[in-house]
Formats: sequence, C-alpha cells, structure tokens
Amino acid sequence: MIYKAWSTKLKLNDRQATLMAKHAGYARKVFNWGLRLWMSAYEEGLKPNINSIKKVFTNYVKPQYPWMSELSSRVYQYAFINLGDAFKRFFQGISSYPKFKKKGHHDSFTLDNCGKPIRLSGTRHKLPFVGWVSTFEALPPSVVKKVTITRQAGDWYMSFFVEIPQEITPKCREKIGVDLGINTLATCSDGTTFSNASAYKSATKKLGRLQRHLSRKVKGSKNRAKCLLKVQRLHQRVANIRRDTLHKITTFLAKNHSQVVIEDLNVSGMLKNHCLAGSIADASFYEFRRQLDYKSSRYGSKLIIGAIRSVEMSSNTQG
Repeated sequence: MIYKAWSTKLKLNDRQATLMAKHAGYARKVFNWGLRLWMSAYEEGLKPNINSIKKVFTNYVKPQYPWMSELSSRVYQYAFINLGDAFKRFFQGISSYPKFKKKGHHDSFTLDNCGKPIRLSGTRHKLPFVGWVSTFEALPPSVVKKVTITRQAGDWYMSFFVEIPQEITPKCREKIGVDLGINTLATCSDGTTFSNASAYKSATKKLGRLQRHLSRKVKGSKNRAKCLLKVQRLHQRVANIRRDTLHKITTFLAKNHSQVVIEDLNVSGMLKNHCLAGSIADASFYEFRRQLDYKSSRYGSKLIIGAIRSVEMSSNTQG
C-alpha cells in the first residue's frame, strides 16, 4: 500500500468562509504563542518542550479567551504538533529556525474526528465541527484520518491522503534516459522531447505590471487587498501550469518504462548562476525528480539517479 495525496477546491458560502478564516486565525495565534513562550523559556536557561507548553496553554491561557471554546479544539492540538515538528526539523538540520506566522500567508488548519474516520465521497462532505461543505469536483469514496484546510489566493482548499494499492502498468520500453534542460525541459534517449511551459517567463510582464500597481496602493486599504489578490491568483496560475506540465511528463515516464535514468543535478549550485537562476527555478528540476521518485514506486518502475551515459542516446537527441 502506498499513499496518494488529494487537494481540491471548496465551494463555500460567506458563513463557511468566515468559519474557515476563524479556525486559521486560531491555529496561527496558538502557533505564535507557543513559539514566543519557547523562545522566552530558552532565553531564561530552561529546556522547553511541546507537551509542557501545551499544558500551560490549556490550563491558563485558553480559559482567558471565550471565543476559543466556540471553535474546534483539534485545531490548537495540531498547531502544537506542527510547532513541535518545526523544532524537530530545525534540530535535525533540515530546516531553519521556526518563524512566526503572518495573517494572509499560508493560512491553514487541520481537523480530525477524534480517532474516528472521516468519510468523503462525491461533491458533499461532512467535516468535523465545520459541517457539510461542497467541492467543485467529485471525490472517489475515501476514508481518511484528517484533513487540512488551506487558503490560496482567496480560495479555500481541502487536502488529505489515502492509502491505495500499487498499480503495475504494462511497460512499452525497458530503459530510458532523461536529460533535463531549460529550453527543452526533458530530452529522452529514444528521441522524445518535452517542451518547457516557461509559465513564470510568460507571466513576467503581467506580473510586473500588477506588482507596480500594488506598490502604489495604501497599506490596509481595500484597493490594495484587491490588487494583492490579483497578484496571488496570477502566481497560483503560474504554479498550476508548471505543476500540470511536470505531472504529465513524470506520469508518462513512470507508467511506460521499467527503468528511468536521470542525472543527479546539483540544483542548489546551479541556482547560484544568477544569469540562469530564474529559468532553472521555472523549470523545477527538483520537483521533477520528486514526482518521478514516488510515481516510480506507484506504477512498478525503477528510478536510477546517476550518469545517463549508460543509456544509449539516440543520434537525433539534443545534448
């Protein structure tokens, strides 16, 4: 069994959207409060941990805010879990020191059903505490443990993961080498090429115009909020185009080839070249490798990372 992630847009009315925003603000406040207390305790020479911080919040802080009792208690539980995971990644050297969350930036919260499964199917779903919500697309019958609600460019999305069996697909070719590039995103050893969508490059002119308009707006005004929403939606469109292109290419390679060989690129080092950094980031080499990695396991193929000289390159393949 392997895991498959889903993310779908929610169709909400004003009351539901307000409730989502309250829960996201609840999670943000708890996360920031816990981070501030952790920093204060560390400065005083103590060794804080998430369990002790959560007990202080539950017994002394939460009773001071009656509005917190009107929202789901699972939200603040997961806020402390996320804070603990952030510090764990920091101590392992994986990520930087946790930062305070800001309103309007990655607003999200997580819900579960207190150990009971959440059943999703069709276009209407009953979420714990939130109640019935609708989605624009119909979901297959799924049983999940928790769901995460996220705001992106003014819209709310629901994401979750389910366990699915491995899907072994028939292969049309034993081995194929893939060379990643900027002008041509992927060049295969059999001569097949996949063009680069260059989503960010195509939107640069429009994005620059919107950002200039945004810089002239008064901070805190409604016009600035409207202009900011246009900028966010354009960024989201760019990300969606890039993501769609990568999914189509990596799915084709993993489904139809027993072994896929790609080069082990040093993306971090390549990004230091300021002349090509924008084009390299727009191509998303690391995301290409990440998608190909988990899709190879899903469809019964094998990903080989290393030199692609072992795969005979066709004479009509570009370098």
